[in-house]
Amino acid sequence: MAGVQKACDMPIVNRKREELLSAAQNQAGRARLIAAAAPHSGDFLHAVPCSSVGTRLDDTSLRIAVSLRLGAAICAPHTCICGQQVDSSGTHGLACRKSAGRHVRHNAVNDLIKRALTSANIPAMLEPTSLCRDDGKRPDGLTVLPWAHGRCLVWDFTCPDTLAASHLNHAVLCSGVVANDAETRKTTKYKSLAALYSFTPVAVETLGPLGDEATIFFRDLGHRIASVTDEPRSFQFLMQRLSVTIQRGNAACVLGTVPTSRGLDEIFYI
Repeated sequence: MAGVQKACDMPIVNRKREELLSAAQNQAGRARLIAAAAPHSGDFLHAVPCSSVGTRLDDTSLRIAVSLRLGAAICAPHTCICGQQVDSSGTHGLACRKSAGRHVRHNAVNDLIKRALTSANIPAMLEPTSLCRDDGKRPDGLTVLPWAHGRCLVWDFTCPDTLAASHLNHAVLCSGVVANDAETRKTTKYKSLAALYSFTPVAVETLGPLGDEATIFFRDLGHRIASVTDEPRSFQFLMQRLSVTIQRGNAACVLGTVPTSRGLDEIFYI
């Protein structure tokens, strides 16, 4: 019966979805709607707030996360520490190279992956020095034990900004396109490791959509954790922690655009 009801509802749902997308005022608005409908992009909204497992968002981070999802004003227009103008949406900080929050977000997600692997009885290390390339670049992590086909896992994480001007043309096509493009670039970048290791690029967009490789990786990791802990909701909990971590990092990026000479309360609606 449930399948019949879904079949009856889908034409109406799809029509309403197209009407909503058509009403978007610009590319950013359309990209935001598409990202919001992507699987797992809103998992932080379903997470039970718990500090001990990393699913609690402070009030400021939650306000910014919801504002980014809705396209609401976050701050007063101001000049970023990089010299560019930041509008009321605050989205400039999500990709600004001068915002310290980008490093916070990157390190936090890699730490989450490492701890999740440990929960699956697969120890791992971050930024392994033994895998440096000729240009000094190295992937984000390496498992000590084999992951698949007798090879250790090597991963490299990236968080491309869904709303970046350089990504909008792709972001309005389909959810996850920006993340998939980033994963393709990572695969090319570390193709020399594929002969000895099981390399996996992990891309999660700032607004939540995952790349195909990231989806497969986290689903596999969640199932491995479930087999060790006998907790059937392990994948669900993992995705909630990931979503919360991304949103917490986004908030740090947005807040990181404020010059040290000015207070956050002067600019942000917090």
